[in-house]
Amino acid sequence: MMEFIEKYILPGAVKFGNNRHLLAIRDALIGMISITMIGSFAVLFNNLGAAIPPYQKMMVWIFGDTWTTLGGDIWWGTFAFMTVFAVVGIAYKLARSYDDDGFEAMLVALASFFVLVPQVAKVTLTIAEKPETGDAWGFISNTYLNSTALFTGIVVSLLATEVFVRLARVKFLIIKLPDGVPPAVARAFAKLVPGMITIFVFGLGGLLFRKATNGMYVNDWLNQVLVAPLTNAADSLPFAILLAFLIHAFWAIGLHGPNILGGITTPLFTQLGNKNIDLAAAGVDDLSKYAVMAGPYFDAFVFLGGSGATLGLLIALLVASKKRKQIVALGMPPGVFQINEPVLFGLPIVLNPIWLIPFISTPIVLTITSYLAIDFGLVHPVVTNIPWVTPPIIGGYLATGAHLSGAVMAGINLVISIAIYLPFVIMQERIDAKKIKEQTAAGNHHLSV
Repeated sequence: MMEFIEKYILPGAVKFGNNRHLLAIRDALIGMISITMIGSFAVLFNNLGAAIPPYQKMMVWIFGDTWTTLGGDIWWGTFAFMTVFAVVGIAYKLARSYDDDGFEAMLVALASFFVLVPQVAKVTLTIAEKPETGDAWGFISNTYLNSTALFTGIVVSLLATEVFVRLARVKFLIIKLPDGVPPAVARAFAKLVPGMITIFVFGLGGLLFRKATNGMYVNDWLNQVLVAPLTNAADSLPFAILLAFLIHAFWAIGLHGPNILGGITTPLFTQLGNKNIDLAAAGVDDLSKYAVMAGPYFDAFVFLGGSGATLGLLIALLVASKKRKQIVALGMPPGVFQINEPVLFGLPIVLNPIWLIPFISTPIVLTITSYLAIDFGLVHPVVTNIPWVTPPIIGGYLATGAHLSGAVMAGINLVISIAIYLPFVIMQERIDAKKIKEQTAAGNHHLSV
């Protein structure tokens, strides 16, 4: 079986995980963590008032009745422009993978994105105390800039960067200035024509696309045809189970599952997470409108101690193992902060048939319990981004917007993980004891001979 995996599965998995486009998406979205973190915490602090009246009274006493303005401003400066940040970041990362400096590429990609965005929006003006609604030019709806347009931004950023980088390598398109010209000016003029052509191509393509679709913009078409069905599929229990299995199946052969799949899952969960954050910012109380598989869902409820919920394994080892106290001592401190490489490679779990059974099955069970609990309204949905190193239980509490149900769910899952791992710890102890007994008997036999 291991020979089959190494021969047929491992090469494809490695190639998939090293795809430059998926890496650019993953690295750019991860690089935006400071933006998403401060934005989500701003929403959290604003919504704590409804849950904790004394907190709201304190904030009103300190900042006045408009105390939520600061949180709203931070949300506007972060989540309202999420796609813009993603376009710039992805273009830069992708261009750098081609040994380009990335500066011109990210500007060209951003311009290419904006030429595909409608400049007309519905606005209401009050003239002589009479409100009138109509179209106005020069207004861009934030639905074309926030996470709603994230997939469009990703597609445009990847395509524009590919076109620009390739054109920048065509010699007759490069403008060479005399040697006395400052280097910065020379570099800018060298890529002048490729940048202009790229933006023109996307502008022309957007115009032709609207003519072919009766005036529909690219983002609206993508959301209708691709994004909505894709996000609905992603926010489902079968997809959650499949993802939990694939992540840990990759780990089973020594490959970093979350990193390999991150280029696909990160934008999906980011979009779902931002949707929940926007709903929370708008004060929506109907939990059925929130996504389940949103943002740090796995970090809060499944990856308790890291992939495989190995904090439960460490506790089970502490309870029932006599020979692996050193692994517990080495793995527990980082495991509390969701870092479990000492356990994965020190126990080891990777390529170990006995441990791989609970390592793969435990996160699948935790995925099912968490999904159903949130879907049935027993646990509040994820409405806040948290760092992946946030300790278990605390992560569940913070990710759900400081709801106790999130902490309880994470605590229950931790107990479940201990219960699943415990029989395998006992079995491994018996196997070890049997081996020692056989080795001792063989040694005594050798001495007697």
